[in-house]
Amino acid sequence: MAIEIEHKFLLANDAWREQVSHSVIYKQGYLSSQPTSSIRVRISDNQAWLNIKSATIGTQRHEYEYEIPLTDAQEILDNLCLKPVIEKTRHFVTHGNHQWEIDEFDGENAGLIVAEIELEAADETFEKPDWIGEDVTQDMRYYNNNLAKYPYNQWRDDA
Repeated sequence: MAIEIEHKFLLANDAWREQVSHSVIYKQGYLSSQPTSSIRVRISDNQAWLNIKSATIGTQRHEYEYEIPLTDAQEILDNLCLKPVIEKTRHFVTHGNHQWEIDEFDGENAGLIVAEIELEAADETFEKPDWIGEDVTQDMRYYNNNLAKYPYNQWRDDA
């Protein structure tokens, strides 16, 4: 069984941009988003994956990922996935002993930037860079499956 241990944060400033080692563009869509799990298809460059995650809110979730043919993934995104499809650039930044993934969203979620860190254990300590802001790990709005249903550009200022 695969367990993902992850924390999500907003960004306090743009200082992280100077530390980016590389970036990757993703398109992903959701086939299903239920109270118990989500099923998505993701494309990056010339690779594609089917991903199944438990819908647990917090730092630990079950996650399974399988590579699938790129042409199948594109057809699934175009014809079967909920709209809008999530479009983002993932920037990779190493800080201390950890790699941070910073997702800069496009399309209907443009303007949203979220930093994530994956850990080996729930009690693992990590150094927070100066550019890390508010912890939004417990806020469901920032989960990609929710961004597909309620895009960032539709959020109210007081929400």
